[in-house]
Amino acid sequence: MSTAALPRTVLADLLPAATASRARVRDAALVVGGAALTGLAAQIAVPVPGSPVPVTGQTFVALLVGASLGAGRGLLSLALYALAGLAGLPWFAAATSGAGPTFGYIVGMLLAAGLVGALARRGGDRGVLRTAATMAAGTAVIYGVGVPYLALSMHTSLGQAAALGLVPFLIGDALKAALAMGALPTAWKLAGRRG
Repeated sequence: MSTAALPRTVLADLLPAATASRARVRDAALVVGGAALTGLAAQIAVPVPGSPVPVTGQTFVALLVGASLGAGRGLLSLALYALAGLAGLPWFAAATSGAGPTFGYIVGMLLAAGLVGALARRGGDRGVLRTAATMAAGTAVIYGVGVPYLALSMHTSLGQAAALGLVPFLIGDALKAALAMGALPTAWKLAGRRG
């Protein structure tokens, strides 16, 4: 596919903004809304026996925020989420805050939102297979930062950290990717823009 044929929009770009100042207000609201939605999804937390990492909805939402808002707004949204949680707002998993052993996953989500947003701007959210690849790339970034951070914070080996903070979540992540594979291409079809 040539560069000229690549899509240049993400779902958030379809929201109307008649002037540049209205576009800035829209973008600010999207950034704050994405952070709030991530914080809300983090409250859906199910403990995993033996692991400090719970199953949450925040990783799924972080990837959707990135895909829907694009790289810039998605990155800003997850940066706001991370900074507010570091400042003491109890909206990390299960109403926690601060830089605990799972903070690496939050940093990974921030980076993943940027990556997924960049891929979505290039059409990575338009079809089922492309969406699967986009979600897999974002998930790899989350684990690529989260698991080593978990190992360092728990003073354990990388293998043990993977056993605690990666392996128990693979099936759930596959289900989340399947949801995204249906949701994002369907949203584009409903919007009538295949780009």
